[in-house]
Amino acid sequence: MTEAEIRIEIVARCRELDARGLNRGASGNVSARSGDAMLITPSAIPYTALAPEMIAVMPLDGDDGAWDGPLKPSSEWRFHRDLMRARPEIGAVVHTHAEFSTILAIARKPIPAIHYMMAAFGGMEIPCCDYACYGTAALSQAILAAMGARNGCLMANHGMLTVGADLTRATWLAVELEALAHQYFHVLQIGGGHLLTEAEIAEAAAGFAGYGVQA
Repeated sequence: MTEAEIRIEIVARCRELDARGLNRGASGNVSARSGDAMLITPSAIPYTALAPEMIAVMPLDGDDGAWDGPLKPSSEWRFHRDLMRARPEIGAVVHTHAEFSTILAIARKPIPAIHYMMAAFGGMEIPCCDYACYGTAALSQAILAAMGARNGCLMANHGMLTVGADLTRATWLAVELEALAHQYFHVLQIGGGHLLTEAEIAEAAAGFAGYGVQA
């Protein structure tokens, strides 16, 4: 995709997250890789007012927070950049304050293997990273430590994030993570449930390859 096409898709995905109730107002942020740079949503702009030309550009090899655009990038740019640096397969990052994911993040409860869709996240649980103030290098380090090679995590007392090869994938995983959080929250209300085994999750992951869903 060209940079112009990525900008348009970022806006579309932001509005999709808003419409699905995963974000509200200016909460959360979205980024996508574009060559050796990162395109990221600007700070404090509601998704309903977001336009492609407002998206900021940041070099992935920069350490000083340099950016180009009419508006400054999201204050959370560090973990977006650091995830893309650490894992070249990541093409997009989606961060939301989705309700049930955030509830579990406040309780600091990782989501265990309650459903076979856990296989899409590359592990036996959705971990919850340690708390650090938003926008800080400490938060970025906590996220990388918790995520490992997985495709999503909860952020203690904050929200959640997902990563994918592209915006379509990362957005889809954000929706699936919130669905798992919704299910787990309600399972806890009735005393808990049965967890799937590693073999069962591996079987689901292998099955995904047959119809286009990749773990």
